[in-house]
Amino acid sequence: MNSSSASIGARPARVPARKGKLRDIVAANIGAFFEWYDLLVYALFALPISRLFFPSDDPQTALLFSFLTFASSYLIRPVGAVLLGIYADKKGRKAALSLTATLMLIGTALMALIPTYATIGALAPVALVAGRLLQGFSAGGEFGTANSYLTEQNPKLKAFLASLQFSTTGLALVVSALFAYFINHYLTEAQIDSWGWRLPFIFGCLIGPVALYIRFKIDETPEFDGEKAQRAAPLRETFRLHKRYLLLGALIVAAGNVASYLNIYMPTFAINNLGISKDDAFVASICSGLVCTFLPMLGGLAADRYGAVKTMAGALVLGLIIIVPTFRMLTGAPSFGSLVLFQCLMSLVFYSFYFAPVGSLLAQLFPTSCRTTGVSIAYVASQTFFGGITPVVVGFLVTRTGTIMSPAYYLIVIGLVAIVALTSVRAKVR
Repeated sequence: MNSSSASIGARPARVPARKGKLRDIVAANIGAFFEWYDLLVYALFALPISRLFFPSDDPQTALLFSFLTFASSYLIRPVGAVLLGIYADKKGRKAALSLTATLMLIGTALMALIPTYATIGALAPVALVAGRLLQGFSAGGEFGTANSYLTEQNPKLKAFLASLQFSTTGLALVVSALFAYFINHYLTEAQIDSWGWRLPFIFGCLIGPVALYIRFKIDETPEFDGEKAQRAAPLRETFRLHKRYLLLGALIVAAGNVASYLNIYMPTFAINNLGISKDDAFVASICSGLVCTFLPMLGGLAADRYGAVKTMAGALVLGLIIIVPTFRMLTGAPSFGSLVLFQCLMSLVFYSFYFAPVGSLLAQLFPTSCRTTGVSIAYVASQTFFGGITPVVVGFLVTRTGTIMSPAYYLIVIGLVAIVALTSVRAKVR
């Protein structure tokens, strides 16, 4: 490793190492839970939302518009990544965490209360998109800010602490899937369309108290406090000195994004294309979410011990080897068991051991002075092109090619690109 590379990613020597406070770590992850819960729950209720906000004679067309609305939040994420990343690098991780939670509260409240198309006509989908855009803007700065806050707590546990945010996201998937299961199982379609679909969004408004707690109770990270005087122009610094790592970071994140959103989309894919029942599809998502809740911490510990690049590369190679046979098993003999097996394997390999250590890897690519800006842009740029649009891309590929295996092939292509990017940063990242 050359000296310039080491100086860019190294932790300042004068900042004493400390063990992160449990209160602060929990508070940051509770905020992350609600951020991701509020985004994920939309995907699981895409079918009733399509009926209520995009009425059409063709259900598939209505569903496509619903997914395009889901993807719309990713269009504004880069703006949130830049503006909120700059805010976090200038004003502090604590202030930015509070701001992102408050913005998510407003967007989620709008989603929970908005009248449907039958009541206000074309204004309904417009307001729906507005709520999604506000959620997307908030989420654009959430990952980078929380990631900086967590990785700056303890230099010896960077990957483990960063992986907690991915475990939190897994818990968000479990909770959102539980809402989907119980609402679809115990309510009639008329009740769901009338009021049932709003319940999970109302629950998501609990992010409000979290925002207030973060604002007044948690401490700033010692690493940020230690370099306050050096802060000037994080955006200019990022693009002038670290643009190569923006690109490489985004490509590394891409494989995790495609695999994760393919897994999130799987219940809808299984219901529409494989004939699996709604109950079975949502229970499979709950099982997958449990894997995503508990095992990312093992991926983080492995990355702290063996290195992020080695851990991620091993998981990605294994994932690319098994994706075609496991997806062929699912599509060739669709059942509850094959869906659970496929989703849990995806959660174990691609999410827990590839995606979970990525927070530590990205944090090491950028110095403290522009870390949140750099991490946010790299992560969100990848999500914009490889995250929220994955359901749209997968649906398009299946329709145009007539090959139900298209999702697996798409993931393989993105995974091979990510391996090249991982190899390119191995000298800089531990």
